[in-house]
Amino acid sequence: MATTQLRIERMAYGPEGIAHDEAGKTVFVAGGVVPGDVVEAELASEQKSFAKANLTKVLEPSPNRVRPACSPAELLCGCPWAALSRDLQLAEKRDNVVSSLVRIGKFDAMRAEELVAPCERPSDDWGYRNKLELGFSRQGRRVSLGLHAEGSKNLVRIDDSALFDYRGKKFVKSLTGALSYLSSSNDLSFERIGVRSSRRTKDLEIALWTDTVGFPRAQVAKVLGDAVKATSIVRVLSKGPSKARRVIGVERLAGKGHWEERIGEETMLLSAPSFFQVNTRGAERLVELVMEGLNPSEDDEAMDLYCGAGTFTLPLARRAGFVSAVESYGPAVRDLRRNLQQAGLEGYVDAIGGDAGREFPDTDADIIVVDPPRAGLAEDVVRQLSAQPARAIAYVSCDPATLARDLARFEHEGSFQVQRVTPVDLFPQTFHVETVVLMTKE
Repeated sequence: MATTQLRIERMAYGPEGIAHDEAGKTVFVAGGVVPGDVVEAELASEQKSFAKANLTKVLEPSPNRVRPACSPAELLCGCPWAALSRDLQLAEKRDNVVSSLVRIGKFDAMRAEELVAPCERPSDDWGYRNKLELGFSRQGRRVSLGLHAEGSKNLVRIDDSALFDYRGKKFVKSLTGALSYLSSSNDLSFERIGVRSSRRTKDLEIALWTDTVGFPRAQVAKVLGDAVKATSIVRVLSKGPSKARRVIGVERLAGKGHWEERIGEETMLLSAPSFFQVNTRGAERLVELVMEGLNPSEDDEAMDLYCGAGTFTLPLARRAGFVSAVESYGPAVRDLRRNLQQAGLEGYVDAIGGDAGREFPDTDADIIVVDPPRAGLAEDVVRQLSAQPARAIAYVSCDPATLARDLARFEHEGSFQVQRVTPVDLFPQTFHVETVVLMTKE
């Protein structure tokens, strides 16, 4: 393929940098580029309006280029923006939110600039992740644990992680050794390995995702317990086609059978399948922003859609008069009810299991929180929310594109107007960004 010389102008919402060739065509350049770099790149594909290329050589490094603190393997898979200075990462993440509002939400460019605050930096730049998801592969007797590169099924082996918050060195190497022994002696295979660690509670959980075949529970518990000193070892059983597998149960192999984390005033118990933000300090900042924006009082009726295990439900219940909380994922609903019981808040919350659109609470809310998955809100949910008499809605999003689409839908409905958009960097060294939006009644 032909090579070309390019100057990287900015980052896309992804691992690629954006440049323009001599003819003005947009070129997406992969391979660890930084805005300000002058690079040599090999063209990989070309369409009518854009092209894709791979970095072959940095000819003139950007003044914002830094040496990544992670391994080359993790740079490829877990921290694609690690060569960018932290100030530039924050600026690029904010720019991506502004760009999404303008391109996708059709917001006026000047208004979008005024709405979006500087990107906040609540946590450490490295070692901030409380969770590590490891892929598993076995060839003969050789077992590898690793990460998947963006958009690839190939597993890249790692022995350690600079992003993961764990006190022990070479943790992944120890885990690989234990699973290699178990796999070869019992012909075992795993879909993936989930690890959660907390520096606050000192909990460490190993979750082995498997199908429903026979399993040497006692031996697995002993070998893994000796290798990694976990407070909880569980097996998550799932079945179904690869793109639609569902959890059918969780078995406690050793220890508590769940993972505990402290966030703000609350201690949350989480089962292995339940979602929790990977950055605990970042999650606390999200809660702070939501509570500051909504300003709950004991006279308020609150609604929390896509509530998970209760990250926002618990602090809402301590401040508002009553909360209607909706969550569709079974394990998270069970964790929510357990967390409410532990916190003594059962009487202040209606925990509803089901789809947010079909199980939309039959109530008039004063304040509302929505924290949907990456796909954002369904149109019918936007309509139902727009019909509420609430004075304010806090929308927490992990995807700028679907957020921009949904905010445009809200403003089209005419009931709520966007007042403030705050990006929060929960994922340093990556292109991902969390955003908290405050909307108020027109």
